[in-house]
Amino acid sequence: MSYYRYHVFFCTNLRADGSACCQRFNAQALRDHAKKRSKALGITGAGGVRINTAGCLDRCAEGPVLVVYPDDVWYSYVDREDIDEIIDEHLLNGRIVERLVI
Repeated sequence: MSYYRYHVFFCTNLRADGSACCQRFNAQALRDHAKKRSKALGITGAGGVRINTAGCLDRCAEGPVLVVYPDDVWYSYVDREDIDEIIDEHLLNGRIVERLVI
């Protein structure tokens, strides 16, 4: 059994050469929002949800991206509303947000 029900990794990579990367889409701030909201909902910790920063997940051209394990579901998102929908649907209710899947 996994320590966390869901482990979420946000790519927050910034490419110095100016090429496509998740951080150019405010990935760190949206990751921070997800972490804060998950804590406020009381779903973090053992048996719950863990929100983490990842280095490059090598899908920046599809970004910004995050991945939810153990489900191995990759999402792209635009704003806080998308992050809230992923939290509400996937992390709270186990339903994949199909419109955001990549």
